Amino acid sequence: MASFKSIHTVEAPKAIGPYSQATQIGNFIFLSGQIGLDPSTTELVNGGCEAELKQVFKNMQAVVTAAGATFNDIVKLTIYLKDLKDFSIVNDMMKTQFQEPYPARTTIQVAALPKGALVELDAIIISAEF
Repeated sequence: MASFKSIHTVEAPKAIGPYSQATQIGNFIFLSGQIGLDPSTTELVNGGCEAELKQVFKNMQAVVTAAGATFNDIVKLTIYLKDLKDFSIVNDMMKTQFQEPYPARTTIQVAALPKGALVELDAIIISAEF
């Protein structure tokens, strides 16, 4: 089995449970779910789904950078929404964060998210560079 590596950065919120911000095995990196926590306060940002989503992408960027990758290396996203009415906000934000070809994506409405968040994202990265 290839070696397993935990990825961590203080630029993103500390894990709120027994898990890594991301893990790497071979040329795959698996990012744990990120919610809109401000890394300095570990509190959700105010302003609704759009504000949380902006913070989620900042947090993800920090972890992706710590892993030695870029958003262009993300091949799969899973998006968890408290309310699918926010689907258009996600689509608009995706256009500001990614270029074509866009990563594959699944969007799911959920009953609840940690700390009462409105949105959570996780991702899979693959690159021949690792």
